[in-house]
Amino acid sequence: MRMRNKPWAKEKMNEYPQYVIQNPEEQKGKWKTYFPQEGPLFIEIGTGKGRFITEMAKAHPDTNFIGVELSDNVLVSALDRLIEAELPNVKLLNANAKNLGLYFEPGEINRVYLNFSDPWPKTRHEKRRLTFKEFLAVYESVLVPEGEIHFKTDNQGLFEYSLVSFSHYGMKLNYVSLDLHNSDFEGNIMTEYEEKFSNKGNRIYRCEVQFPKR
Repeated sequence: MRMRNKPWAKEKMNEYPQYVIQNPEEQKGKWKTYFPQEGPLFIEIGTGKGRFITEMAKAHPDTNFIGVELSDNVLVSALDRLIEAELPNVKLLNANAKNLGLYFEPGEINRVYLNFSDPWPKTRHEKRRLTFKEFLAVYESVLVPEGEIHFKTDNQGLFEYSLVSFSHYGMKLNYVSLDLHNSDFEGNIMTEYEEKFSNKGNRIYRCEVQFPKR
């Protein structure tokens, strides 16, 4: 589905520097002092319209969150949600995940969330999948030692591919659910896509994986 172009998106994001990080490279190595309170820093890559990151921030006020979204046309929807919520512990970043190393020092991030990422099903597009080994190397470079990725999708093919990718990278599987909404997992916060796909009867897959000790 083609994303509707919003030519005013960047201008609006620039109007709310308290919510949208303007010059992230200037904060590299200083993220602990960026938020009003100290706390672990969790990021969601592909934050979409912001439901997950906003609700997580509400549920965990002692944790700081950054929603990373490449599309400014999408990020402005997350911005609208954040303006309404007025949460001090969540910010938004209009950036490509492959560039995280430009904005964060090693060990500055405590956890990465990947929710309903584009599956890029064609083999020739494998390198675009957010669980491809080159992306895993980027996440590892900015996470704390033995940091975690929490991953959700309704796409069985992407989930199976990701489990293999995690395993080949040497990561430890701490939790795997092949049907999250019919499991005993507590505290799940749904994304917009999750609710949509679940209502259609799609199973939701989830895993928590940990990088190896180096």
